[in-house]
Amino acid sequence: MAMTIGQTFGPNAVDWETRADLGRLRTERLARLNAELERSDLGALLSFDFANIRYMTSTHIGTWAMDKLIRFALLPRGGEPVVWDFGSAARHHQLYNPWLDHTGGPATPEGAARTGARAGISTLRGAFHPAAGIAEDVAGKVVEVLREHGLAGEPLGIDVAEMPVLAALAAAGITAVDGQQVFMEARRIKTRDEITLLAQACSMVDAAYSDLYEFLRPGVRENECVGLVSKVLYDLGSEYVEGVNAISGERCSPHPHVYSDRLIRPGDPAFFDILHSHLGYRTCYYRTFAVGSASRAQRDAYVRCREYMDQAIALVKPGATTADIVSLWPPAAEFGFADETAAFGLQYGHGVGLSIWEKPIFSRLVSLDHPETLQEGMVFALETYWPASDGWSAARIEEELVVTADGCEVITKFPAEELLVAGRTYWTAGGPLNTLRESQSHLNTPAGRGETRVATAALDGADPKG
Repeated sequence: MAMTIGQTFGPNAVDWETRADLGRLRTERLARLNAELERSDLGALLSFDFANIRYMTSTHIGTWAMDKLIRFALLPRGGEPVVWDFGSAARHHQLYNPWLDHTGGPATPEGAARTGARAGISTLRGAFHPAAGIAEDVAGKVVEVLREHGLAGEPLGIDVAEMPVLAALAAAGITAVDGQQVFMEARRIKTRDEITLLAQACSMVDAAYSDLYEFLRPGVRENECVGLVSKVLYDLGSEYVEGVNAISGERCSPHPHVYSDRLIRPGDPAFFDILHSHLGYRTCYYRTFAVGSASRAQRDAYVRCREYMDQAIALVKPGATTADIVSLWPPAAEFGFADETAAFGLQYGHGVGLSIWEKPIFSRLVSLDHPETLQEGMVFALETYWPASDGWSAARIEEELVVTADGCEVITKFPAEELLVAGRTYWTAGGPLNTLRESQSHLNTPAGRGETRVATAALDGADPKG
């Protein structure tokens, strides 16, 4: 029997079922990176980027370090990775990360200088005194390993770095060039275990949306929704809740990309983006709800937003291009923006992996002129948006997909084919209150619908035709 690509399991290791193989994950990621390095003209790769360090070395010291640029790792052509890590984390790696042990024996103080896990610290984003020589120390550590491999005269690819470090490397005679593209190419196609972890991450968001749907009602605040989602995810074992975008009411158009303390009101649209990490693997997963009821303008915006999504998904298969997808989406001017830069991120797509914006990128800003070909094993998110005709509400949908041999599989499974109405059902004397209605009650009367003359005439018993 054929199995789905995006399988999901329990998060625990068991002896009676084959689940994500983390040893294979480590081996295959490094092999992909080594292959891309071999295809390049670089002698080595130096990384300060948290996700690239994890991909290269399979080390992690907590998400608090993600924006610090304090740790760094080097992959020499033909050699093994070396990671210089924060204080005692290096000793921990020596004890518990045997895949980094280059000495062939147990970790000892004498062997620490030869292992792939070493102590080191970068410039703390400028917090160290410039005269302390920290940048020069970083450069010295890197140059030492490059010389050991005979690579000091070869270009060194770097993903991100602070200016003092770049200057210190230049002073040491190292030619630094852009290495981010090598990392991005290696990470473009996901391994089977990466796909499993990405699907598992999505399953956790499925659960968060289920709880959020039950929680939504007039009077709750956007920040309360963020708290609820974060708790659900952490209770399920999330490594890191990167963000929850909670947008409601008149804040929906234009999209502000930040949650607030706004109280949700009856008839409000509310859309959410949930970004979290399961063993490093991220989600980017939007859903839109109406709270209590939806106006016709909101419903129509959602229908259009969904149509753009479904048309795009129908084209996804190996050999299609990002240009094919974005050609289906409206130009910025059609939904109220001056150009594609001003509308960037609203009709959009991006790879998802150890970070949320990887290759390939789908945007009319770049994809029509620089298309990328879709390949089996890619995992990416497609995002669509449409502002409602009322001038203040909007719809937002996002689906994550795995490209399969003959199409794709959607791994975001919380219902989104139609606009869901959250909150309690209200009862009138005649039965349940219609959930397709305007939020201002007088607009739901015959008079509010522009039927004033007919309604008044009928009440007077007169002929409405005069």
